[in-house]
Amino acid sequence: MDHDHGGAVHATTGWVAVEVVVVVGLLVVAVAYAAGLRASRHRSPWPVHRTALFAGGLGCVAAALVGPLADAARTSFPAHMAGHLLLGMLGPLLLVQGAPVTLALRALPVRRARGLSRVLRSRPVRVLTHPAVAALLAGGGLWALYGTDLYPATHVSPLVHAAVHAHVLLAGYVLTASLVGVDPDPHRASVAVRSVVLVGYVAAHSVLAKHLYAHPPAGVGARDAEVGAQLMSYGGDVVDVALVVLVAAGWYAATRPREAAPRGAPVTR
Repeated sequence: MDHDHGGAVHATTGWVAVEVVVVVGLLVVAVAYAAGLRASRHRSPWPVHRTALFAGGLGCVAAALVGPLADAARTSFPAHMAGHLLLGMLGPLLLVQGAPVTLALRALPVRRARGLSRVLRSRPVRVLTHPAVAALLAGGGLWALYGTDLYPATHVSPLVHAAVHAHVLLAGYVLTASLVGVDPDPHRASVAVRSVVLVGYVAAHSVLAKHLYAHPPAGVGARDAEVGAQLMSYGGDVVDVALVVLVAAGWYAATRPREAAPRGAPVTR
């Protein structure tokens, strides 16, 4: 009994430690964003909606990892899937639209800003941020999570839980940024490539949802699997539509004719 009690206390301590790290990490990111706003206040006004979108993204991540939904996700597959949508899809979309890299380039001293630009132009970043690679990391990670024993392991091991959720968030962010990012991207793929990758990713996500509906992960009941799969399918569709609209809007903005200069205005080359 003492041994079991000690194990339970150890496990509880591990979960608490993970939550503390998450809260501290989110606070650090929020403070860094606020510091960027303050450091760049002498420049052109920063769009308020960018700040609101970034704050909304942090809120989605927090709701998925800490609080009632995160607690329910350990025993409820639908709750887990709701957290997945917030952490891997909606949260990254809002964070990306908050343009944190642009803000950093505005706020950093010239030398550090140039250093960040060099990192963005580096070969590893170029490979990692290619839409096809990002889609493989995001989609492949989900198939590995639900098609192996990794999913039940996330409920008993705080370390596995933290690693899996970190991957879901980071892979979702990189994929979203590669498709509809507003930050400077020296390696941005063409609209055609991004469109093909997006269609393929949406299809893979839909197939996975149907697979989960018919083949529940280990330890998940049939009814919970059906509800969770439907949530994954319909909730994912909402974010996917937003991605399609943003890709199309970016294509339109890049291809529309420039407005004609007023008659008599000087011509610059």
